[in-house]
Amino acid sequence: MNSVLVVDDDEQMRKALFAALKRKGYKVECASSGDEALWKLGKESYDALVSDIKMPGISGIKLLKEVKRINPSIPVLLMTAYGTIETAIEAMKIGASDYILKPFSTEIIEAALSRALSPDFVPESVSGIIARSEKMRDLLEIARNVAPTSATVLITGESGTGKELLAMYLHNLSDRSAGPFVSVNCASIPDGLLESELFGHEKGAFTGATARRTGKFEQADGGTLLLDEIGEMGLELQAKLLRVLQQREIDRVGGRCPVPVDIRVVATTNRELYKEVAEGRFREDLFYRLNVFPFKLPPLRERPDDIELLAEHYLKLYSLQYNKKITSIGPEALDSLIINPWKGNIRELANVLERAVLLCSNGELTVSDLYYGDEMPTSSATITGNKTAPDDSLEGFRTIREMEKELILKTVSEADGNRMEAAERLGISVRTLRNKLNEYNAEVKNSA
Repeated sequence: MNSVLVVDDDEQMRKALFAALKRKGYKVECASSGDEALWKLGKESYDALVSDIKMPGISGIKLLKEVKRINPSIPVLLMTAYGTIETAIEAMKIGASDYILKPFSTEIIEAALSRALSPDFVPESVSGIIARSEKMRDLLEIARNVAPTSATVLITGESGTGKELLAMYLHNLSDRSAGPFVSVNCASIPDGLLESELFGHEKGAFTGATARRTGKFEQADGGTLLLDEIGEMGLELQAKLLRVLQQREIDRVGGRCPVPVDIRVVATTNRELYKEVAEGRFREDLFYRLNVFPFKLPPLRERPDDIELLAEHYLKLYSLQYNKKITSIGPEALDSLIINPWKGNIRELANVLERAVLLCSNGELTVSDLYYGDEMPTSSATITGNKTAPDDSLEGFRTIREMEKELILKTVSEADGNRMEAAERLGISVRTLRNKLNEYNAEVKNSA
């Protein structure tokens, strides 16, 4: 008999859910607040938790975060009124198994619980990592063992594979989870400003320094600092970072004495740092200092078992966000998603699902919703159920490079030429964007 903890400050709702779930054979207990729920969770284990979002004291969102920190595998279903859609979206990103809009019938909550407790159900992690493939499940198991330690972690992988999510996962499962999680993108800030951004500066340290500024290292004290795109950092600043990692103290720009910091450092990069070291662009000693515990996130094309799960997640998320009643992905559409090479990885998949939800005019996503215009497959051969279809099955698609170029130029145009804003929207570094634009300009000149 599965046990369920129902959490709601509304007594009538608690009684109604208790009676309905009891009739279905569940062992049901109730809590009238988030505090009471945490107390009960500390005394007894449950197979699932159903909670309202808007409650006095500990809200449903805070309860979700704490429950996922304590036990990442427990399914959490959140109930929400129509007026709190944005909060429900946040909950889905954090790792809620499902959301139920009030008012709802008992059949809806029963069906949601049945799905969540199914042996085939794969719950999301503390930080919204969705994984069913053996590669990812093994990686997350190792991450759970590493998280409680203070080891410095280096996460590598292609753009869009979820490196920052893994960093948050490590933080949320660590004994620093109550502390801050601070992220800094090393590629988006020029080296001349990055030192001050990381270490802070004293008043009068340079022209324009009218007051003392606390840097990211000090802001992360007691928590975790994510150094995103560490491979983009210049050599001079790398030397200063190495000293900080060794001494656990920083020197503010213009400061006279070092400032101790208690942090865990997680670094991410889409570059092969050992190659950067060999070519003199990255310090070897810093590489080994960061590479205490390495994780390499596999690209989406190497974890096809996760594609359906991810697609369903984004379908639910964007249907909620855009208030559209889309409940499923058609079988041909799903097959087309599974055989897609996804060079942009999960970020690309999320973008495709968001667009498809906007285009969809009925309750089921179709191939034409996913691929429109000249992106649409020209033959049904491209959307067969063969999940290991050969490369020539993609003949009807434009090349990934063509789609990438169109997306980049369109995004730069929509950002009115602001490269920093465009890079942020695209999820790439400013340096990568600049290189792409230079490449496109060179093609125009060569063809003239």
